Amino acid sequence: MNQVIQQINEEQLRIDIPEFGPGDTVKVHCRVVEGSKERIQIFEGVVIAVKKGTVNAAFTVRKIGANSIGVERTFMTHSPRIAAIEVVKRGAVRRAKLYYLRNRVGKATKIKEKK
Repeated sequence: MNQVIQQINEEQLRIDIPEFGPGDTVKVHCRVVEGSKERIQIFEGVVIAVKKGTVNAAFTVRKIGANSIGVERTFMTHSPRIAAIEVVKRGAVRRAKLYYLRNRVGKATKIKEKK
């Protein structure tokens, strides 16, 4: 039974995912279904958390929306709803979870770029 579950999990894994981590700015192209139509919407922001795993892997992206309101969205890494992931820039951070960015505003949310 365990081998059957393991085989199903391996079929669900995606291989086209780039390497990224906390502090990186990414563009996530996600498929959005509205009625009978389907379109791709881009969500660009800073990765504040990464949960590793096989099929359960997920990451949280935070962006500043209209009127300086922070918007966070958690994506399942191997989800078929994700069309593509682009890494815009790499961030130099020393923590795995960047939840402290929730309390910061303006220039205080800037993350230095890796050289």
